[in-house]
Amino acid sequence: MSARFYDKYKNEIKEKLEKEFDNNKMLTPKLDKIVISVGTGFAMKDSKLIQNIQDTISLLAGQKAVVVKSKKSIAGFKVREDMPVGIKVTLRASKMYEFFDKLVCVALPRVKDFSGLNINGFDGKGNYNFGLKEQLMFPEIKYDDIIQSHGMNISISTTTDDDKKAHKLLEFFGLPFTKGHN
Repeated sequence: MSARFYDKYKNEIKEKLEKEFDNNKMLTPKLDKIVISVGTGFAMKDSKLIQNIQDTISLLAGQKAVVVKSKKSIAGFKVREDMPVGIKVTLRASKMYEFFDKLVCVALPRVKDFSGLNINGFDGKGNYNFGLKEQLMFPEIKYDDIIQSHGMNISISTTTDDDKKAHKLLEFFGLPFTKGHN
């Protein structure tokens, strides 16, 4: 079974993008990967909390998240080598489209006082980054299973180097941006 957003891309969005930008099918932008990451500096010494965050992100993504460990010691931040400093998971193919569908159609509409994502999250290379303040907006997360609420960064990579094309792609998928200048 293919993901609903992948079918939407193949049947609707791809054709719209080809008409809007160029007729070259190979240059049509598409989603490449989505990376979900959480900085766990607040929980470096608490292995139970690290495991809880890893389980939460794994549940959201539908695949196992990995613990990112520090490469060297930094005394000013009280970080030792091999301490857990983050959790991340990289989604591609059908899992990526399933998560993106869930994010756009279920999670973001559940955010209190949500007025759209900031248009300034593009990095100049066709990738979009934004942060979420907590994980409780996703329906599969149970409040009782959470030890501590935490935010996450979501990075959406596309196959284009042009922010304008990437913005249009994400807009066609229904990612809600704030109204303003492009």
